[in-house]
Amino acid sequence: MEEGVTENTGPQGTVEANLDQTLRPHKWDEYIGQENIKENLRVLIQAAMERNHAPEHTLLYGPPGLGKTTLAYLIAKELNTNVKATAGPVIERVGDLAAVLTNLNAGDILFIDEIHRLNKSVEELLYPAMESGKLDIIVGKGPSARTIELGLPPFTLIGATTRIALISSPLRSRFSGGVYQLEFYSNDEIKTILERSSKLLDVQIEKDATNEIAQRSRQTPRTANYLLKRCRDVAQLNRSAITKEVAEKGLTMIGVDELGLTVSDRRILEVIIEKFDGGPVGLKTLAAAALEEEETIEGVYEPYLMQEGLLERTPRGRVATPRAYAHLGKTPTQERLV
Repeated sequence: MEEGVTENTGPQGTVEANLDQTLRPHKWDEYIGQENIKENLRVLIQAAMERNHAPEHTLLYGPPGLGKTTLAYLIAKELNTNVKATAGPVIERVGDLAAVLTNLNAGDILFIDEIHRLNKSVEELLYPAMESGKLDIIVGKGPSARTIELGLPPFTLIGATTRIALISSPLRSRFSGGVYQLEFYSNDEIKTILERSSKLLDVQIEKDATNEIAQRSRQTPRTANYLLKRCRDVAQLNRSAITKEVAEKGLTMIGVDELGLTVSDRRILEVIIEKFDGGPVGLKTLAAAALEEEETIEGVYEPYLMQEGLLERTPRGRVATPRAYAHLGKTPTQERLV
């Protein structure tokens, strides 16, 4: 399992989904990390509540699994209001957005995940709704077409995206409540999250095991909780607590190495090194050779590989670094050493 979401089906899938919901923070104090963003959001919320207004629209961006959705629900809880959640790809037509907006109640939070995937016509309908609380619907076609203006109750739009560059400037400028970038978590923050999650899972975990899982969690809470659950499974079958040995066994079974790289991460690096002599290699060529989608490489694998100093993006293409060679136990060719 990578950073993406796997659809759960059947009773076991439902249990796993409910478990993920249980591990999600439900109070501000339970939300670890992102202190600057939390402080800004507290000010935004408290000021709006004192004015008896809905908070201004807010945009959250950053890699998957850092807590964007959780923040949206915490804001709603702080305001004692409801969240209507949807996603950019789901809102295919203007009518889909109109249906969502007209079903909002005063003070509701509208959370749109993957907001960068809204199509242009839907996005343009959103502008007046965000600015003036109005919805302009065109009825009919041609010369007989007319515009009906519908008033909307005051609401707060919280957008979330992993690709901030794909959001148009007109849409981005309408998030007057702020545009906030979620950062990767420190090792200590991840360990605190793991300690909380292990209590909720009712599983004993030793300090060395917590350190081991945190080290391989890609500095991402979602990944940390996923790894913890897999180590819990191994511990359960062994009738033991999660020790360092149990953690290492569980993490090795699912192919996560000491840097947190998955089988797919390592395959990307191996393709660059073995097929293209370490690069540079273009994204399209790399995707074809690695049997991956270009967007998956660019959005899922590359950010962490670059952060760990294993991959570089140059004008000519992707290049494996000396650290990547060392991590995979590969020896650079003589030409690359020169």
